[in-house]
Amino acid sequence: WVALLVADRMVRPINDLVRAAQQVAEGDFSVRVPLPSDSPDEVGILGESFNLMTERLETQTGAIIAANEELDNRRQFIEAVLESVSSGIISLAPDGTIILANSRADKLLAREGGTLIGGRLSDIAPQIADLAEGVDAHAIIQYASGPDPRTFSIRTDHHGDGAVVSVEDITQQLVDQRRAAWSDVARRIAHEIKNPLTPINLAAERLKRRFGKQVNAADSETF
Repeated sequence: WVALLVADRMVRPINDLVRAAQQVAEGDFSVRVPLPSDSPDEVGILGESFNLMTERLETQTGAIIAANEELDNRRQFIEAVLESVSSGIISLAPDGTIILANSRADKLLAREGGTLIGGRLSDIAPQIADLAEGVDAHAIIQYASGPDPRTFSIRTDHHGDGAVVSVEDITQQLVDQRRAAWSDVARRIAHEIKNPLTPINLAAERLKRRFGKQVNAADSETF
């Protein structure tokens, strides 16, 4: 009986450590092993080290989970912002590979229903890729992706080895500006024509009132 009690006292902490290690392997870092109340022996010191290890793992894991949640929230926020803007936004890797693009960029560059991510901008839109590789921060180009060419305003912002390209379709804006310009020209022309017509009209009415009764019936239409 004494041998069994001694063996049980020696084996029980080892079994506790084994069970706790299995729980840690399954992802439970909150597990702790009971420590002897008397002066610790080698097994007790091992238990203290194990508890310290799991405590640190639990703290670090919680910090990593919190950081991942914050990153995920930021990612969702950035995606919501990118989807809400009217311009196409493209983020490029140093080798020109598209690593981020919103749905507006997919539509502008004729990738309806597809995605630009993973492709090379030089293969999809060589004109825009040439601008992205240069130093010009702003340029206006004619882009033909269908039967009617469109006018794009391109803005490039370089950061490190990569770049962010903003693509805005200003075709309708230019059409509206042309219409407004022609409307202004027509208004000015109408004003220049109307200026001499007003005194002519007043003079004709005055002549009609003053001399209309003196004109013969035969000459009234001519007058």
